[in-house]
Amino acid sequence: MRNALPSPAAPSAPSASSASSRSGGRPGARSGVRSGASGTPDETPPGPAGDGPGGSLRAGLSGGRVLDNLGVGVFSVDADWTIISFNPEAERITGFSAAEAMGRKCWEIFHTEYCNRNCHLQQAIQSGKTVARRQVHYLTRDNRRVPLEITASPLRGERRRIRGGVQCFTDRFGPAEDEARNAPDDVLRGVICRDPRMIELFTTARAVASTDASILFTGETGTGKDVMARSIHAMSPRRAGRFIKVNCAALPDRLLESELFGYKAGAFTDARKDKPGFFELAEGGTLFLDEIGEIPLELQAKLLQALEDRQFYPLGSSRPVSVNVRLLSATNADLTRRIAQGFFRADLFYRLRVLELHMPSLRERTADIVPLAEHFLAWAAEHYGKKTTHLDDSAKRLLVRHPFPGNVRELKHVIEQAVILSEGKTLAASVFQPILKRREPEKRLPAPPDESARTLVDRERDVILQALMENDWSIQRTAVSLNINRTTLWRRMRKYGI
Repeated sequence: MRNALPSPAAPSAPSASSASSRSGGRPGARSGVRSGASGTPDETPPGPAGDGPGGSLRAGLSGGRVLDNLGVGVFSVDADWTIISFNPEAERITGFSAAEAMGRKCWEIFHTEYCNRNCHLQQAIQSGKTVARRQVHYLTRDNRRVPLEITASPLRGERRRIRGGVQCFTDRFGPAEDEARNAPDDVLRGVICRDPRMIELFTTARAVASTDASILFTGETGTGKDVMARSIHAMSPRRAGRFIKVNCAALPDRLLESELFGYKAGAFTDARKDKPGFFELAEGGTLFLDEIGEIPLELQAKLLQALEDRQFYPLGSSRPVSVNVRLLSATNADLTRRIAQGFFRADLFYRLRVLELHMPSLRERTADIVPLAEHFLAWAAEHYGKKTTHLDDSAKRLLVRHPFPGNVRELKHVIEQAVILSEGKTLAASVFQPILKRREPEKRLPAPPDESARTLVDRERDVILQALMENDWSIQRTAVSLNINRTTLWRRMRKYGI
């Protein structure tokens, strides 16, 4: 949302990875006003002019309580992209109070995938017209992605000059959307698959969705394990509850326990107030643990107990918390080999794998490559404002022959790059050749031989040491041979003093 107005330019919006730090910002100086506008967004707000940038806007927006009673979230910004109103429904959806939000830049509070490009509020302000009913994903203060429907409009000051903007948003979709959400048979209609194995897989998914059984998704990275997990949740009796995804490899070992199970105030130095974990946040819904093989051994026992007993102890608490959550998990590692190496508990593995769904690689389902590519092309063209409309036959043949070691995720990135670089309406093989040439298939090294050890922890250290020596202490090659990522390997080396 940069440079949309001729007034002072806004600083660069933060990336999504910095969103978790947003909750620590200063409260707005104008926290006495929550929201409000007595007119519609395109009307001139009442109030005196000439009292500084956005002054008339603030006066108009604080003059009534109409927006306080609307069933949608509303915030408005002045010419500097500073939030000047924030209604109660906006507080509920975002988790930020009006006092925290007002006076802050809009992207610090309301961050979506469009903040750095194609911002809808920016489009409305630049065009002077309302941008209505766009679908976005809002990144909450606890790093959850929440689907929202937004409408953005310009705000006009004296002489109908555009002096800011207003954005309305809701996480409660209309009757048509609600009906679709509540109809399990409709969930898979938009799924793109032509391959018989994938069709059979989604048929199985529909059959098991109605149960509460734990499901382990296996397969290479980028094969769509996340999509399958979300589809099962959407078809399940728990679809009205939350779907929370946690990437176990993305969180340090010490942080992972507190994020999963929460903590009580005083549990550690910075724990100033109680914080619920992902298990509690997913109450009544589904918790999806991606890269489950990266959970440290010490935490695996607590996870197993939570699954068996349906209760756990938050850090610093002597009282158990009972939960009603369905657990789905995914891995691209060979967990049976990890068990033999001493990295994973066999009892937890069997508890997670009541059912197993294996996702085939893209090179095993070549019938899906062209339909998926055309889908990603349409998305990228709209997202980047390009005129590209289709692939020619040479491009289709080239894509079908490519091995795509990164699977569907790699295909999406390849199409996205091609759309960005192309100026025409048609993508030919010549556009893809330099892109694909820079991508080499993954090379896997053999795993180190299995050895016995005194305990699981001792054995883990021995296996890591042996793998490091066999790979000349190369972190990259050692991580590949152990089938773990480099971050996890570094953490375990520090843990064992290697």
